[in-house]
Amino acid sequence: MRKTVFITGTSSGLGKVTAIRFAQMGWNVAATMRTPEKETELTAYDNIKIFKLDVTKVEQVQTAVDQAIAAFGKIDIVVNNAGMGTYGPLELAEEDAIDWQFAVNTRGPINVIRKFVPHFRANGGGMFINISSFMGITTAVPLGSLYNMSKFALEGLTEGLYYELKPFNIELRLIEQGGSTGNKFKESITWNRDENITDYDDLMTKVQNVMNTAENSGVLDDPQVIVDAITALATGESKKFRTVIGAAGNELMALRNSMPIEEYLETMVKNYM
Repeated sequence: MRKTVFITGTSSGLGKVTAIRFAQMGWNVAATMRTPEKETELTAYDNIKIFKLDVTKVEQVQTAVDQAIAAFGKIDIVVNNAGMGTYGPLELAEEDAIDWQFAVNTRGPINVIRKFVPHFRANGGGMFINISSFMGITTAVPLGSLYNMSKFALEGLTEGLYYELKPFNIELRLIEQGGSTGNKFKESITWNRDENITDYDDLMTKVQNVMNTAENSGVLDDPQVIVDAITALATGESKKFRTVIGAAGNELMALRNSMPIEEYLETMVKNYM
């Protein structure tokens, strides 16, 4: 029987590439996005069905889950990919920006997981693959406190769920990626600003320059490499709980593990300030 994967955030970037890869592998794909009426590429695949989903809206999550199960009968894998980034000084963040960062990156996966657990229990198992970031396991980028917060929370959520869902043969996996080409992540970042407070301007400029350099120097990963890791987990080829992808993430992990946290923090300060 053909297996089915449910993927959030498939309108562009990694989510779309992942949906196409699974479809080409012969899987059924429940591809979700906030504006399915605008999608033209995924509609070309007979084994992809598109569902409207904003992961921050609990009732919409329930509807999308119900529709996907009705369409395919059984969901085997859920990929929680939808996410966004808020950067800049915490002091300057708008209240809505703080809430939205948590709502999408942390509460969103919680909403999806809660609606799928009964389905997985009834079917004797399943797997959640949560797309995190190396910023969820290292103190990576200054001015990324809100984004770091959301990914650290996702890491803790996933690790905690591992124990309570294991008895039902429901597996948890994490992908710690460092950004991929074609994702337009930098363009979608919400920057915390206040024209009346300029104290952070120098640091803001340095961080933005680092991001620009990363985007233009080939540091970002080929999304196909990330998809390879996702499909390896889905097919059982890989059994890793955490998969760190890319040179940047692995180098920072090695650096972080090589010294006390105090020394690591000061090393990062020297790199940015």
